[in-house]
Amino acid sequence: MKAWQARLLYFVVLNAAVQYVTSLEEELSDSIFGGNFLDPLKDLFGHKDDSNQTVAKFSLRKPSHPDDDLCYIVPGKPDSLAACTFNSTSKTFLVIHGWTLSGMFESWVAKLVSALYEREQTANVIVVDWLPSAQNHYVVAAQNTKAVGQEIARFIDWIEETTNMPLENIHLIGYSLGAHVAGFAGSHATNKVGRITGLDPAGPDFEGEHAHRRLSPDDARFVDVLHTFTRGSLGLSIGIQQPVGHVDIYPNGGSFQPGCNLRGALEKIANLGIFAITDAVKCEHERSVHPFIDSLLNEQEAARAYRCGSSDMFNRGMCLSCRKGRCNRVGYGISKVRKARNVQMYTKTRASMPFRVYHYQLKIHFSSKVNRSEMEPSLTVSLYGTKGEAENLELKLKEKIATNRTHSFLLVTEKDIGDLLMLKFKWEEANGWSASNMLKMVSSWWSGDSDSANMEVHKIRIRAGETQQKIVFCVKDSEAHSLTHEVTFVKCKDAWRTSPKRTAKRVTLENH
Repeated sequence: MKAWQARLLYFVVLNAAVQYVTSLEEELSDSIFGGNFLDPLKDLFGHKDDSNQTVAKFSLRKPSHPDDDLCYIVPGKPDSLAACTFNSTSKTFLVIHGWTLSGMFESWVAKLVSALYEREQTANVIVVDWLPSAQNHYVVAAQNTKAVGQEIARFIDWIEETTNMPLENIHLIGYSLGAHVAGFAGSHATNKVGRITGLDPAGPDFEGEHAHRRLSPDDARFVDVLHTFTRGSLGLSIGIQQPVGHVDIYPNGGSFQPGCNLRGALEKIANLGIFAITDAVKCEHERSVHPFIDSLLNEQEAARAYRCGSSDMFNRGMCLSCRKGRCNRVGYGISKVRKARNVQMYTKTRASMPFRVYHYQLKIHFSSKVNRSEMEPSLTVSLYGTKGEAENLELKLKEKIATNRTHSFLLVTEKDIGDLLMLKFKWEEANGWSASNMLKMVSSWWSGDSDSANMEVHKIRIRAGETQQKIVFCVKDSEAHSLTHEVTFVKCKDAWRTSPKRTAKRVTLENH
């Protein structure tokens, strides 16, 4: 696909998909998209914003009315600060929405306002309304982000000058295009604000751009970012994929989020056309907002993210250490780490709030006296702890199992099962009628042997990500077990770091 074709596809999808279509918005969409759905794209690249100037309004919302704009602070009019009961000694949050087709606030705005007041009762929560500039073709709305950011910067300067408010108390929270608006606001303010949180900053027109043309770590004293839709099924990146903050967190790899039903969305697209992608895009892209809300409402259950070189390494269970700042909380309570280099972190989540899951790293050494070819068995584990159990959890293979080698796995549970007491491990031969599997089956039948004959597991080492507890499990019964039966492991008497000279029970994985 040529560059201009990819660019056009970006905007076709964005103009058709990003907004969630409620029953009221469907009527609005009919008026906007009446006739051929490509009508809005006729002058996509040459369209100009009809407004003479970019306008942003600043609504100080109240805890009792989080979805109502009852009082506006007007820059240059100090009386409006008193009228809106602005508290210059409290934290101030500026919530900045993204691109819109409907010209209305999305439902997440009120939810975020309410959650902020739930956590910080005396705060000022200001919703920045730049809807007139955001309700344009995506290209135009993206071009408007700088001017809107500059206007917010003037507002911040005026607040600082009028109230002597320390800018450390100002926290900008921007979603999609609003994240880049926040970046421009921070970079153009006379003094640096305390924090900017980018919630899946928009990708098109910003991916790969220089730092001064997008959200970047230079825009605030601390910039944290959540990425939830960095690579779609169509090869698009609705949210920006590159790291743009001091700490960038990629829940579920920053791509497809649990509960967003991508398979169903693709089926709808095949049957109904491009508009069917609406729900999928909204779910993936807007998901970034909800873990942040979750972190405000469930402070004690905040999700944890782990520093890692890549999503693939994280999914192999190689990055669950919290040593030297290698892990952090997700969302509002994040530890403000400022390093010379960007920190990229990963986490898994549930499909709904609360999003926290419990991560485990399993290290299993498979040994054999017979040199075996690489294998692709089905592996399952059941965990038993002081608070409950999680049974029949699949160990996802990221590579084939090789003999005399240690393999690392990532395992997650949706509930807290407490301190681990015991686990059960099960190996099943790969099923399927592929040529390689058929050849192995014939070979096993002829030799009376199987892929895993004489395979041995001495120990299973586990690190619990949330508690950082390290446990070594040894086989409970040293006698051989059938591969079709679960093998039970209990805590070893020795510690995590076991001397190789010490002899432990081992299980031999053989067919009988």
